[in-house]
Parts: sequence; C-alpha cells; structure tokens
Amino acid sequence: MPIPTFDKLLRPVLDLANRENTTRRSATEAMTREFKLSPPEIEQRIPSGRATVIRNRTGWAMTFLTKGGLISKVAPKTYRTTDLGREFLAKHPIEIPLTDLKAIPGWEEAWSTRRKRREELAIGQSISLPDSTATPQEKIAREVIALDADLRDRLLTAIVDQSPAFFERLVLDVLIAMGYGGSREDAAEHLGRAGDEGIDGRINQDSLGLDQILVQAKRYHPDRLVDRKEIQAFIGSLAGQGVAKGVFITTSGFAGSAQEFVLRGSATKIILVDGEKLIDLMLRHNIGVRVVERYEIKEIDQNYFDEGE
Repeated sequence: MPIPTFDKLLRPVLDLANRENTTRRSATEAMTREFKLSPPEIEQRIPSGRATVIRNRTGWAMTFLTKGGLISKVAPKTYRTTDLGREFLAKHPIEIPLTDLKAIPGWEEAWSTRRKRREELAIGQSISLPDSTATPQEKIAREVIALDADLRDRLLTAIVDQSPAFFERLVLDVLIAMGYGGSREDAAEHLGRAGDEGIDGRINQDSLGLDQILVQAKRYHPDRLVDRKEIQAFIGSLAGQGVAKGVFITTSGFAGSAQEFVLRGSATKIILVDGEKLIDLMLRHNIGVRVVERYEIKEIDQNYFDEGE
C-alpha cells in the first residue's frame, strides 16, 4: 500500500506510545509493519536522501503529537502517551484530524521560541496561515519557521541529555567558532575540575594569553533559571584568578535579578548567553547541526528585459 502521509500516522503512533515506550526508530519500524510496506517503499528516501520517507513522516507525526501535548519524553529519545493523549485516543477511534490537533489550547505557542515568534512577526504572518489564503512564498516561510522551531527544540533537548562535561566542551567549540582565541585549538582550555573555582573554560584573546576570558557553563533544564547568587559567585571566581572578562552560558535562562546585577556594571565585564542565544550561535556556526537541503527561489530580472526601452 502507498506510504501513509504523516497525518495518517498520528493515531497509530499515539496508540503505540500508549502501549510501550517509543522512540523514532521503534515507531518507524512499527509503522512499517502496521501499513505492510513493501521493500521498495521501506527504502524510498526523501529528496535529500538523508532519511527514508517513512522515517521522516513518522518523525513528523511524533513532533506534532509532542507539540500537542499528546506524548511527552520519559527518557532520552523515548516517549509515552500523556493523559491528554489517552483522551484523544478515546475520542478518535479511527484517526486524528489535523484540525483537531491544532485546536488544542497552546498549539501555536508550542511552535514558538521564547522570543515570542520573532520570525513570524518579522514576516507578518502566523504559522497557521491557511493554505487557501497564503501565497507560495508565505507557505514556504511558514514551513521554514516550523522546521526551525522543531530543530531548536530537538537541539536543546539533545544538549540537556548530554553530560555536563560535554556541554562545557560544546560551549568552547561555539566560542572558538565565533573567533575567540583566533580560532586556534590551543587558545581554549577545558577546565571544569577540582581547584578551578567553578570555572569551566578559559580562552586566550591573544597568542600570548595576555588577555583571557573565563567561561561558566550551566546545563540546566528550561525551568531552572540562573539566579543572582550564581552570577556573583562567577564574578568572584574571575576576581580570584585576576581576569576581568567572563561569559556565563546556560541552556535555560537568567532570573531578572541576575540580569539586573550584570547591567549595573562593574570592573568585571560579564556576558550572559541563555539557551535561545546559544542555539542561535550553534545554528549560525553549524555546531552540532548540518545542512541537509538547500533551495533557491528565482525571480525574473526585469532589468534584463527592460534594457531595450
């Protein structure tokens, strides 16, 4: 039978997650069996060739179910049905229409970053703009926003699932990619061990190491904000090592008191980087991500055709 579209996978994937712990891989295998796909269908790949069609569509079904709060993570890369998901299963014995999924309270917000959907506002449209009224360019922009929101969520989750030591090294990779230390591998040192006063990294701004930046990296869950006391302790560590510049990076955010304390100004220059900004930097410098597809949209060069006038 034809490979089902992702919306046709919503209910069977939700039912699977209600019966057992589910990953994208196990869900793909289950959907392959559920819909009795033939070997050629199983091997059929999306245009980029990076994934099979059934894996791609199953993954998006899981993303939509997650955004709707119907499944949630119970372990790294592992999901189970929520109470709301079980209610949906009972109310939708055959299939789950996208319209019903998108009607769930908080659906739009689930696709947004903490920056209040700055991309959507910049182009003056909503992610749910109906196809019947959207221009082709608006449809493309909407889907790019959806892809970006999903990638940001999965990237931040992948970071939080790693060890603190991994996060500390990642932070140094990002700073080196930005040009700190002249992009030299030996310009950055991973500390994060006993006797370093809580400092996780050190970056030399010049070849002799006369000017240094110290780094503090906190791998926190989004609901745990960095408070003022942690910033004060970081500044104290900088002073103890005779360094006047520091970068405090977290996967979560900063409490208002912490931000206000830094804004007051002092002899020590501190830059705060929250989870959203960190993801921005990782995407900009291709840290932990890779380009899988590129599209070009071309338009007639009217000047070329007007040359004879």
